Amino acid sequence: MAEKHFKYVILGGGVAAGYAAREFAKHGLNPGELAIISKEAVAPYERPALSKGYLFPQGAARLPGFHVCVGSGGERLLPEWYSENGIELILSTEIVKADLASKTLTSAAGATFTYDILIIATGSTVINLSDFGTPGANANNIFYLREIDDADKLVAAIEAKKNGKVVIVGGGYIGLELSAVMKMNNFDVTMVYPEPWCMPRLFTSDIAAFYEGYYANKGVKIDKGTLVVGFDSDANGDVTSVKLKDGRALEADIVVVGVGGRPLTKLFKAQVEEEKGGIKTDGFFQTSVPGVYAVGDVATFPMKLYNDVRRVEHVDHARKSAEQAVKAIKASEEDGKLLGAFLEGGSPDETKTIAKLARLQPQVTDLEQLAKEGLSFASKI
Repeated sequence: MAEKHFKYVILGGGVAAGYAAREFAKHGLNPGELAIISKEAVAPYERPALSKGYLFPQGAARLPGFHVCVGSGGERLLPEWYSENGIELILSTEIVKADLASKTLTSAAGATFTYDILIIATGSTVINLSDFGTPGANANNIFYLREIDDADKLVAAIEAKKNGKVVIVGGGYIGLELSAVMKMNNFDVTMVYPEPWCMPRLFTSDIAAFYEGYYANKGVKIDKGTLVVGFDSDANGDVTSVKLKDGRALEADIVVVGVGGRPLTKLFKAQVEEEKGGIKTDGFFQTSVPGVYAVGDVATFPMKLYNDVRRVEHVDHARKSAEQAVKAIKASEEDGKLLGAFLEGGSPDETKTIAKLARLQPQVTDLEQLAKEGLSFASKI
């Protein structure tokens, strides 16, 4: 296969990719400069819709209704938008090797792509219970939700198992959202999680008690403080029950598991600096390799709010980090002109300071000095 070269490549086709593409288009692109490479078969879309509107029993969301960037109130970027803006969408293409030294990506089909600047937007993959050797975890009708193909399989199961029993494993965002939407589909719903209350990393016990009470009033059964240790299935391989550590078993026609995710960084192991499970970046989302940026779930970046580096799995971060990285890339190409600023938290005075900075767009002679000084640079303007 012929090698293809692009000035910019975004690896990954999720939320961050779409918002990065829009930011590139805002700053101006020549046709053929930018490519998005995605293993999914569709243009970037607002992933949160999959655990909400996509599963509604009436008026369900479907593409093209929730392509990016509608999640933040922006224009919906239909597939033709990319071609109209000279952006190549390379879909259904899984990259299996990344060589950052030679700036080369290789697909499962053997195609090679080279680039000048790379944005890693590979996101996360779900944690699968079979990874832990959980007995019966490969039974039919046990679902995980990350991509539109996953959602389509769940929709088919909802239709096939009408008014049945569903067990939701996990008490985080996915667990709560799936419990609600499955109840809307008239399923008998039980939510199981090992923590003492739902959303333990975000909610206090009092806040969690409110939500748990609300769900209980809607008919959702909650089994907390207990662990799933296995699954039973019938002769056809279809799941029939969920085994709990205390010896009980919950009947189930469908199981949906939402126990977290892992950032997809394996392509870049030993090639780029990592920290706290992600790819370490500076405040511009540039990695330890010049010309390589990481955004969204995979990025471990400095957060002023905590005076620390953190990795954040949230759609708002995916959107904003993608935009920030592109602004930094374009600023580095435009004679050191600062095009935008990103502030995580901060005081009202600091917010005013960076707003002034974004308006004036001053010249920057030394990017390293800018990164080091941060807000103190802004205060000098």
